[in-house]
Amino acid sequence: MSRPALSRDRVLRAAVELADSGGISAVTMRRLAEELGAEAMSLYHHVANKEQVLDGIVDVIGAEINEAAARVTLPSHGDGWRKAARVRILAAREVLLRHPWAPALIESRTNASPEILLHMDALVGIMRDGGFSHDQTHHALHALGSRAVGFTQELFTPGNGPATGEPDPVMAAMAKRLPNLVGMLSEIAHDDPDSTLGWCDDQAEFEFGLDIVLDGLDRLR
Repeated sequence: MSRPALSRDRVLRAAVELADSGGISAVTMRRLAEELGAEAMSLYHHVANKEQVLDGIVDVIGAEINEAAARVTLPSHGDGWRKAARVRILAAREVLLRHPWAPALIESRTNASPEILLHMDALVGIMRDGGFSHDQTHHALHALGSRAVGFTQELFTPGNGPATGEPDPVMAAMAKRLPNLVGMLSEIAHDDPDSTLGWCDDQAEFEFGLDIVLDGLDRLR
């Protein structure tokens, strides 16, 4: 049976599948050509280089976010803005949980994704419906940061300590210089197998931070 003709959309969707199975490092022009059963040079008729592939797959993820959010329609006027914004942001997060490599890629792009911009435009519309001024909305987007797209940008990633219950020698060495931070990290475990998109970025932590920001914004409104 003959394969479907090559197209930009088919190339980008194949790139997403590669990233899902092997991480973003698995996405190379050679691997893409192999997946598509094509010559590598034929890909360049649809994407000029790997950077265009990476920009393009952010758009694919953005389109998935917009499709997921569109399936849940809630009134956003007045007090309804908060629930509508929360549902849209959590819809974006559900998409990223299917593609855990995507947050780092989104952060790395210098070109704005049209689909991600559509998602942000919808969030601005929700806040405007809620009664926020343009100035307040601008502040709100800064306060939400990466949460607006469904993930939390970690401050740092110190790595997991031993799961044996034995004292961590690295922590012990830092304790005199960083007593407060080490005291917290020694008590709070971060080797949770259910963590999602980052070191501490599991669903409960994400929603905790999101709700604090949304509650504060609602008071501002």
